[in-house]
Parts: sequence; C-alpha cells; structure tokens
Amino acid sequence: MAMSEKVETPKWDEALANMANEQFLKQKRPLTLHDFNELADEYSFRLDDIMVTMFQLVINGDWQYLDSSGTEQQFTQDTLDKLYVDRRLKEEDLKNFDGVWTPR
Repeated sequence: MAMSEKVETPKWDEALANMANEQFLKQKRPLTLHDFNELADEYSFRLDDIMVTMFQLVINGDWQYLDSSGTEQQFTQDTLDKLYVDRRLKEEDLKNFDGVWTPR
C-alpha cells in the first residue's frame, strides 16, 4: 500500500458488529434489546456501546431496525446524536427501541 493511501476507519466498533452478526446467526431470528442486554452481560460490554454500534450500522445501511409495529425506521447521525448525551446512551431512551434488528 502506498503511503498516500488512507485506510478508512470504520464508523463503528468492528468487534461489537461481529458479535451482533454472530448472535443473529446463532439465534436465527431478529435481535431485540433483550438480546443486546444479554450480550452485554455475557461479554462484559456496556449496553450503550453495543447500541451505538447498532445505530451506526443502521445509519450505514448494513442493518435495519423495525419498530414494534413492524415498520422500518431510518436513523440518521442526528438521531444518534440526540440520544447520545454526555457520550452515553441512557437506558430509559433505549427502552423506546422495542422492535427488532436484522442485518441486510
């Protein structure tokens, strides 16, 4: 690789993205906030770190989020920024996302 080539840094945590993908394949169904809570407990990650990654994956179009009525929701960076106060997602804000998450 030439020195002038830039390596693009992912906008999300690759390890957390891979963990979510593996969980989806293991569960063979869309993931819920409950699933992400269990992953956070099992692997000692903070739930908000996992969810920031999930929002970023939806923003990028790699995953989709369907709300509890089954309607796909589009997120923008502005959506995440409004939730991401003091560099943390608050659990009470995440409770509103009671739908399902699936990779595209």
